Amino acid sequence: MTDLPEALPDGLSQEQIDAEVAKAQAGTDRADGAGADGPAGSAGAVHPTRDFPPYRSSTLRHPRRPLIPVRDPEAVELSGPAFGVTDVTALDRDLTRQHLGEPLGERITVTGRVTDRQGHPIRGQLVELWQANASGRYAHQLDQHPAPLDPNFTGFGRCLTDDDGTYSFTTIKPGAYPWRNHVNAWRPAHIHFSLFGTAFTQRLVTQMYFPGDPLFAYDPVLQSVTDPAARERLVAAYDHGLSVPEWSLGYRWDIVLDGPSATLFEEEH
Repeated sequence: MTDLPEALPDGLSQEQIDAEVAKAQAGTDRADGAGADGPAGSAGAVHPTRDFPPYRSSTLRHPRRPLIPVRDPEAVELSGPAFGVTDVTALDRDLTRQHLGEPLGERITVTGRVTDRQGHPIRGQLVELWQANASGRYAHQLDQHPAPLDPNFTGFGRCLTDDDGTYSFTTIKPGAYPWRNHVNAWRPAHIHFSLFGTAFTQRLVTQMYFPGDPLFAYDPVLQSVTDPAARERLVAAYDHGLSVPEWSLGYRWDIVLDGPSATLFEEEH
């Protein structure tokens, strides 16, 4: 999911968007906990529909035609990118050291484990992240938000999980930004994550949020996850033990790939 400000506001107020969110969530409740994408109590039941009305541009993004079958699933690997241990360096995981100068903003450490439903570690997993800078702007040509770019911060990093399934990044806490979904629409601070399985075609994408953000209640992207427990799993926890003295504040965010407590991923179904 890319949430750069691609669409102009259609004049709807925050209050009107809130009412749409409440209506959508009430519809899920009336279905006795069964969402459009799975039975009650299943991970699919709380996954957002592909065309969640309060998230305006989602109606233009989801597939409307039948999927095209691939005759040879492995053929895509011949032209797709390849990743290996030698391609990922220690510099890739530290977004504060990728340029000549120091980036502006609050330095943070984000770490956690990637596991399956039984808690078994997923070893050697390629984990990527991308994010806005401390002012809430992406280093991307489509982002014309009038906030300053940081010449010392690109906002992209990657690493491989270790034998315990642990990933770790040093970065800058991103800022909130406007995204033109409706009048006065602002996204909470968040970091995009993607994980690759054993092949490029197995990529999963999700978002991590920060605790206590006052924008949670106003964000139709996060509120499209109608189950409160599932939404909470997208929020990192501050962990003082992970904070590095005089260097960075620490956040822990574990990623579960499957099962009833799975982290919700975009385009999961």
